[in-house]
Amino acid sequence: MLSKFSKLFLFNSYSDKLDEFKPINNWIVKMYLCGPTVYGLAHIGHARSSVTFDILNRYLRFLGYKVKFVRNYTDVGHLEHDADEGNDKIQNQALKEKLEPMEIVQKYINYYREDMDSLNILRPNIELQATSYINEQIDNVKCILDKGYAYEVNGSVYFDIKKYNDYFKSYGKLSGRNIDELINETRELNNQGEKKNNIDFALWKKADDKHIMKWKSPWGYGYPGWHTECVVLGTKYLGELFDIHGGGYDLKFPHHECEIAQSNVLNNTNLANYWIHNNLVNIDGKKMSKSLNNYITLQDLFYNENNIFNKVFIPMDLRFLFLQTHYRSTLSITKDSLESAHKGLMKLINAYLYIDVLEYNVDENNINNEIEKNIEDAFDSIFSELNNDLNTPSVISGLFNIVKVINCIRSGDIKLNEISKELFIRLKSDFKSIIKDVLGLYIKTIDKSLFEYIINSYKTAKYRNDYSEVDRIRNFAKNINIRFCDSKDNIYIEYI
Repeated sequence: MLSKFSKLFLFNSYSDKLDEFKPINNWIVKMYLCGPTVYGLAHIGHARSSVTFDILNRYLRFLGYKVKFVRNYTDVGHLEHDADEGNDKIQNQALKEKLEPMEIVQKYINYYREDMDSLNILRPNIELQATSYINEQIDNVKCILDKGYAYEVNGSVYFDIKKYNDYFKSYGKLSGRNIDELINETRELNNQGEKKNNIDFALWKKADDKHIMKWKSPWGYGYPGWHTECVVLGTKYLGELFDIHGGGYDLKFPHHECEIAQSNVLNNTNLANYWIHNNLVNIDGKKMSKSLNNYITLQDLFYNENNIFNKVFIPMDLRFLFLQTHYRSTLSITKDSLESAHKGLMKLINAYLYIDVLEYNVDENNINNEIEKNIEDAFDSIFSELNNDLNTPSVISGLFNIVKVINCIRSGDIKLNEISKELFIRLKSDFKSIIKDVLGLYIKTIDKSLFEYIINSYKTAKYRNDYSEVDRIRNFAKNINIRFCDSKDNIYIEYI
């Protein structure tokens, strides 16, 4: 499938190393991503996970694979502090906003989709809500009970981690946790309640009279545990074993560890062959938290000038900033880093817009082998780094090497006849494809007729030496985020 390039390697959290990517089906890739719990607006952390797996989705498609991509929305069972006790996060928000729980769910799904669209995230093939699959979740719980790896207490059903590990001996492999240490740690907590061990997790929880979201089950009225849904949703549409399961680093334990345990009991599989996790973000070097007053939603970042940075940024600024740090590394976001990302993005976009309209009008070639080699080496390096676990920082570096060439063509330091037509076509197509199709970067440009009117008016004013009119046009251009660049041979416009 990798017809143009070398093998693709991805870091697999389960094997804890770079693994060559070999899909189960040689031309279809099945990928599942843990989506948000929809009780509030999406924040920067949600965006990083979505961008990470959007890049993977886009690159797999670029390589020629058909990607079957599934993402869920958790709309039940996710309790406070990610625990098995406390109130449901959806229900809490419903009570706070005096709305029905499903109104809360739909409201924040709508906001989430709007935010992801603004970040140019490709929509999944299938989006799922946990509440639409309650019966299937009950069936899974029944099956795990029947196989003896769960127990029921007072209307709640818990997965028996110790019994599971005595047989499968794999709990903790994904996250690197030692089960004996986990059990010993929880024994020190004197409040184990109705669980055999505190590390056991809820497959189904009994609902008390005050609980709004509840369904009838063989164990009484209740609701599924948070770790129950993804096994059901993933296997229903992708099969008992699929290629990629993604999510944030914070989901490795216990959420994904618990998914693997259920899948082993139900289907004797690890659910996915490749477990891929993006690392977390913080703000100015500190964990993002409402208590630290450094919490920021995407709506605030994009539209509210009174946010923690006292400035709004376009969604592509954030996307480009993510790309400058490897997805497995922690990223600290600052106002300065966002402003720097915007400047870098504009340099890339302006080169893209220039090369997009440039035509190869050459009468006679005078090929410069060194220039051609530099271009070919830059592209070879870019694709090599994409195949090296989506190393986007190095990809960006390679793209700026191409930008230097494009800017030299624009300034006249490199003549078009020094490049073969074949390489020029590759320069245009690959540069544009990497930026637009793989990295998913774009900028909303002004209308072409307005663009031409502005530059013609500017040229006319310059020709007449009408400098007051030149200044007026420059100020107008600045207000719509463009500027004029005057070279000895030409006048052109750049976005700022």
